[in-house]
Amino acid sequence: MREELEDLQVRFTHQELAIEVLSQAMVRQDQLIVEMRRELVRLQEIVRELRPSPLDGDPAHEPPPPHY
Repeated sequence: MREELEDLQVRFTHQELAIEVLSQAMVRQDQLIVEMRRELVRLQEIVRELRPSPLDGDPAHEPPPPHY
């Protein structure tokens, strides 16, 4: 009975450590996801700024259609 109790205590301790490691990994992943979302928004804004709107262009400066 004593050995079984010691075995359970050892298992419990290992599980506590595993839970702590997994919890820390989740925190790091969550921080990374937040950073990546911010970067995605920033890149989307850059693309919007670089992509000309079809309504903004002067037709005289448009390249000719491909059949010319």
